[in-house]
Amino acid sequence: MTTEVFVLALAGLLAAVQLALMAAGANLQLGPRKTVGPRDEPLALAGIPGRLYRALNNLFEALILFTLAVVVVELSGANSGFTAAAAWTFLAARIAYVPAYAFGLVPWRSVIFGVGAAATFAMIVAALLS
Repeated sequence: MTTEVFVLALAGLLAAVQLALMAAGANLQLGPRKTVGPRDEPLALAGIPGRLYRALNNLFEALILFTLAVVVVELSGANSGFTAAAAWTFLAARIAYVPAYAFGLVPWRSVIFGVGAAATFAMIVAALLS
């Protein structure tokens, strides 16, 4: 398994951790009766649980592009120390993003997001230039 694919797998586990954190907060805030219900109306989460929900959705959006970057690197055979470092940078940024978003760290949340996005795009550019 290449480093980039390994990091992608770890990012999938990060999604599971974020989901668990968000679900725990949602259950504490709304109660299990509401969270296990039919959800005919959207859950209205506030504060940290709401931010964890939005951070999880943001991870899913970021994972679309990161997965694309990993696939492009893998299929083009452009794996290198640079693309591996970029993958690790993406993961580190996504891990740091969770508390930054949860605790409303402005402007650091946006800076951290930018680092992860830049690492993703750097992987794609590296593959195109190889």
